[in-house]
Amino acid sequence: MPEILRIATTQSTVHEDPTDAALLRQSGDEIRTLMREAAKAGARMVHFTEGAICFPSKRVMSSLGPDEIGPSDWTKADWTALQGELDRITALARELGIWTVIPSVHQVPDARPHNSMYVVSDQGKVVARYDERMLSTTKVTWMYSAGREPVTFEVDGVRFGLALGLDVLFPELFTEYDRLGADGVLVSYASAIGRNDNIAVQVRGAAANNTCWVSLAATANNPEGGLSSGVAGPRGQWLTQCAEDGTPSVAIAELHTDEITAVGRDFRSRTRERIGS
Repeated sequence: MPEILRIATTQSTVHEDPTDAALLRQSGDEIRTLMREAAKAGARMVHFTEGAICFPSKRVMSSLGPDEIGPSDWTKADWTALQGELDRITALARELGIWTVIPSVHQVPDARPHNSMYVVSDQGKVVARYDERMLSTTKVTWMYSAGREPVTFEVDGVRFGLALGLDVLFPELFTEYDRLGADGVLVSYASAIGRNDNIAVQVRGAAANNTCWVSLAATANNPEGGLSSGVAGPRGQWLTQCAEDGTPSVAIAELHTDEITAVGRDFRSRTRERIGS
């Protein structure tokens, strides 16, 4: 395991119409610009927000809409354009030699899609996929199929777990990743309308409670929401944050791996064994 692992968290512009190929290309172009910026800064991994390629609106997708919310009609989505952007992202990850965690909608035959995060290796291969588990009422009623399993992966010997959307509000998911030996958790969250300060509190608390790093990738185009992307350290402090004005940007954090090997995780593990939990 290296002594230092440099990662990049981003905040990028989120578009809500997967039927519009031009908007999907705009998202892809911005993502690739931020990937290049992260690689130039020496990052081994770059992490993007929920719905980075597209975060479909319940009204755009509604089979009854847009004035009435109903079951989503996913035949309206431009799946070819969505896949094309993902393919360009994976190709650039290989070219730059950078691991890339990129959320998007994952199509499922004969079922609702998943709200997902793809893990793309520095060889340009999709090596893992995480599906959001704790879906909101809107998502589970009208839009998506829920995920079932935690997912971890390793970069240079450092293990990361994945969380998406409202997963961030459930401490038990972070405890689960702690039990699975994750050194950090990557949280992708598309900011809701209005203030989102509580999300930053959740992230810092999860980092401190589990003695791990938590990278939060949030939305750029909601500056009034009060939520910036950043990386919280294992003591719950911000190590780095993106621009507070919502500008699409990259923030670099250096993870000192000797910080994570110490006391917190070992103490919790011994205590759990002692009480049989």
